[in-house]
Amino acid sequence: MDTRQMLVFLSQLEANNDRDWYHAHKAELNAAKDNFEELVQALIFKIGEFDSGVLAHSPKDLTFKLVRDTRFSHDKSPYNPAFRAHISAAGKLPIPVGYYVMVKPGGRSFLGGGLFADMFKDATSMIRDRIAAAPEEFAAVINAPEFHSRFTVCGSTLKNVPRGYDSGHQMAEYLKMKSWYVEYPVSDESLLDAESFVTESARTFRAMKPFNDFLNSALEEFKMPER
Repeated sequence: MDTRQMLVFLSQLEANNDRDWYHAHKAELNAAKDNFEELVQALIFKIGEFDSGVLAHSPKDLTFKLVRDTRFSHDKSPYNPAFRAHISAAGKLPIPVGYYVMVKPGGRSFLGGGLFADMFKDATSMIRDRIAAAPEEFAAVINAPEFHSRFTVCGSTLKNVPRGYDSGHQMAEYLKMKSWYVEYPVSDESLLDAESFVTESARTFRAMKPFNDFLNSALEEFKMPER
């Protein structure tokens, strides 16, 4: 896989973010997409060594389109100059949570995990309930050396602990959250050595797996809303 070609194409797309340029460079686009899907396939195999549930999916099932939905956005540029994939047992749906990879030039690439979405009220309540009921278990996950050395739990947050939960709870700061996720930054340079990148990414994803497992244990009964 040619990861350099991916970065070059995305940089050019960001500088020429319009439909005419995009359609005039379909050959480069298709080559970049093929390279990214090769990268995702390699990640699937590596992640599958410690989380076999991801092996059932192909890269095409897990990747997101470059085309942006601009209907409700102030930014009307038609394309998101980033390759993205969510690798989980259920595919690219946000729940169950899995392993997220975004390739975006300029040092903006990252590996992620957890629940990024905050619009699913049932999911938020399920995770809050789990944290409230099992604070020692959650603390053990986020304070484990492999996790703590790499990640900080992020997410959209309320000003106060919501009603129904103890404001003096030992995990009060996490009970305020509406989403719980982690990000691990990736440099452009590290992407250029694809084999090394896949190996190091798998190590990072392995370190976040207990965090994903905790969230998914809370979300076992969650059902995605029907469209």
